[in-house]
Amino acid sequence: MSRKRKELPLLEGVEITGVAAEGNAIARVDDYVVFVPYGAPGDVVDIKLDRKKHSYAEGHIERLVRPSALRQEPRCGHFGTCGGCRWQHLPYEVQLANKQQQVVDALTRIAKVELPEISPILGSANIWGYRNKMEYTFSNKRWLSWEQMRSGEMVDNRNGAGFHIPGAFDKVLDIEQCHLQDSIGDRIRLFVKHYGMEHGIPFYDLREQRGFLRTLMIRTLHTGEIMVVLSVGEDNPELIREVLDAVRAEFPQITSLMYVVNTKVNDTIGDLDVQLHSGRPYVEEEMEGLHFRIGPKSFYQTNSLQAYELYKVARNFAGLTGKELVYDLYTGTGTIANFVARQARHVIGIEYVADAIEDAKINSRANGIENTEFYAGDMKDVLTDDFIAEHGRPDVMIVDPPRAGMHQDVVDVILNASPERIVYVSCNPATQARDLSLLDKKYRVTAVQPVDMFPHTHHVENVVRLELRDEAKE
Repeated sequence: MSRKRKELPLLEGVEITGVAAEGNAIARVDDYVVFVPYGAPGDVVDIKLDRKKHSYAEGHIERLVRPSALRQEPRCGHFGTCGGCRWQHLPYEVQLANKQQQVVDALTRIAKVELPEISPILGSANIWGYRNKMEYTFSNKRWLSWEQMRSGEMVDNRNGAGFHIPGAFDKVLDIEQCHLQDSIGDRIRLFVKHYGMEHGIPFYDLREQRGFLRTLMIRTLHTGEIMVVLSVGEDNPELIREVLDAVRAEFPQITSLMYVVNTKVNDTIGDLDVQLHSGRPYVEEEMEGLHFRIGPKSFYQTNSLQAYELYKVARNFAGLTGKELVYDLYTGTGTIANFVARQARHVIGIEYVADAIEDAKINSRANGIENTEFYAGDMKDVLTDDFIAEHGRPDVMIVDPPRAGMHQDVVDVILNASPERIVYVSCNPATQARDLSLLDKKYRVTAVQPVDMFPHTHHVENVVRLELRDEAKE
């Protein structure tokens, strides 16, 4: 016989006092902290606890007793359910202040290194429609609200296309409008959804792992170019052609229309062959006259205009004069490498994804850049002391690792190589702070610049410049 779960209490009249790093609001009750989503500092709320530990608890707002003066009306009708833009109810200046504090807290509490004055965060000029890439999931069992379920309303058609409900792999929220991408993204998604429903095309069953319409990726670039990649769960060439012909007829402005047959358990397409239906097999973004080719598997910063601001900070921190050998670690499609190449003697880029490295080489050739070279492989396996000995000791290293930060082996090679300057671009200030503490034995932090790439979310980028200590120089 299973043990009955203890009912957790309702906390009444609790004031929200702040915002946490993961986007949750914070309240303090007695001797523990309570984390709740969608709260605003100054709110007075009733909190229903969902989980309680010794020193903290998690819950949700059962009733908003008195809203904070900071609180604003969210633009999105899906706010509170989608989970993607948890800070829409906060004014943008409040969002920026909290992201600035995230960086300060991470660098002071985790890194514990000597710091210069941290520059004010660079906000995004566009806070809506800024994303150049969105991915949607089709489901034959879209999520129903509690109100719909309690009403007893019969829902004959459960097909939907949208985003996964947080914490539920098989629950998809049907999205009418997403404010983070250009409206063409909504129009394309809704067209495919309605076309599928009108023609009886099976939407994917996430539990049973069957169905035809599976996922849809849409890129909308600053140049006006559009890429659409439809992922299907069945190898049915006739039906694939029928759907994509309809998409092409409705949206002739699509630059690249592609598809992939995915019969795997997960939705990732990195290990699958993407097929071209019509148009080009890539799209292009532009930055300072440079054109960057982006394929269906390529990584490119999802906020194109703000990426330009981020890369300008990185280039400025690098302090290039035209004489430097630069290593660009985690180079992706070589965006930063090619962006700084004109100000450097030579640039070497290293990246795990082989397809991305091919894009990086193409981007160099397409822009007439001849002083770059690129290598593919796991960073800790490629960047070794032998690699440094063969290719030369870098004057500057630019690193832009994934959220997990750098492997210890990579840090050790960097320390052995002892470049004059390191520019560390990070999407996770906490792991960046950990790595800064490891580099502290040879490097001092001389500049810090937070950059907001993702308005209405808790995510923040941060750029740090490190300079070799005098006592570490040969």
